[in-house]
Amino acid sequence: MRYLEPGSGDVWPRVLQRIEMSSDVLVYRFQVAANDQVVAQLGRLEKVKVALTSESGSIAVLYPDLEEPYRSIFTKIIEGIEAQVGTPVASYAVGGARSAQDIMAQLKRQDIKVVIALGRQGMKAASTLDHEVGVVAGGVVSPPTGDGRSFPVVSLAPDPKMLFERLKHFMPDVRRVTVVYDPKQNAWLMRLARDAARIHGLELQAIEAGDLKNAVRVYQEVLASADPKRDALWLPQDSTTVEDSSVLPLILESAWNRNLAVFSSNVSHVKRGALFSLYPNNVALGRQLASSAMSLPSGNAALVVPMKDALLAVNTRTASHLGLQLSSRQQPFDLVFPAR
Repeated sequence: MRYLEPGSGDVWPRVLQRIEMSSDVLVYRFQVAANDQVVAQLGRLEKVKVALTSESGSIAVLYPDLEEPYRSIFTKIIEGIEAQVGTPVASYAVGGARSAQDIMAQLKRQDIKVVIALGRQGMKAASTLDHEVGVVAGGVVSPPTGDGRSFPVVSLAPDPKMLFERLKHFMPDVRRVTVVYDPKQNAWLMRLARDAARIHGLELQAIEAGDLKNAVRVYQEVLASADPKRDALWLPQDSTTVEDSSVLPLILESAWNRNLAVFSSNVSHVKRGALFSLYPNNVALGRQLASSAMSLPSGNAALVVPMKDALLAVNTRTASHLGLQLSSRQQPFDLVFPAR
């Protein structure tokens, strides 16, 4: 053990941060009131028992080696994983200086049985693991195709049941929801959406579009014929049918002019004029991932499930334009646009 002298500038916080980022070291901070208590405080450390995982070699996390603000997002997800598991878990940044071979070797040394892979880079690294290692993925909207190995994915797409519940809360007279989607990306989500629509007494008009040109044509037809008193338009997280730079402004402008409610699975759309969106509660997402990992079925079957716990963003200007009186007392808002 080496004692660090105080008053050494801000170098030691950076050193401690690097130590804490290591999966093999746990840092315990404690404060002593006086020099004569140092021995007593150090003596207590002998009684500390550290469990790296819920059981020997149970869970590790692979996450992308990205700068802020993305690093903080993955930190919060890992925080939720550890809260659900009940102990710290080994975590490895992938895509940086640490090689994939090095990470795989460490996983074997720790006898890791299940890996939670976050983001595209985490999933890519996990796809190279031996098949006896179970994998659950998260931090993506939908799994990529053609990676050679399939595993369960907890999507960043909010559960349609939650979206429709919020819609009916804000606009109880709505009877039909229209969504334009690419089946290659969101067929799985539409299956859930149809069941959710029935639960909430909604007609779901889910229209397939395999490219942006067809999507634009469908939007034009939908926006021209929609009844603002009973219809609403849902924008999914879909790179084919929801193009943000040119198509989204046209959709929102036309909907505004016709007093048609637009809600989205992408929180950035609320800032630009959509009525509301649900977005990830990163700690809760970590808990959901950990629950999936701890109950991973044999065979590691491929399955995509939506995000079950989310935060609510609303646009009060759009709500006022639609004649809605939103009250945060009735339903708390986590994010409000325009900014107050």
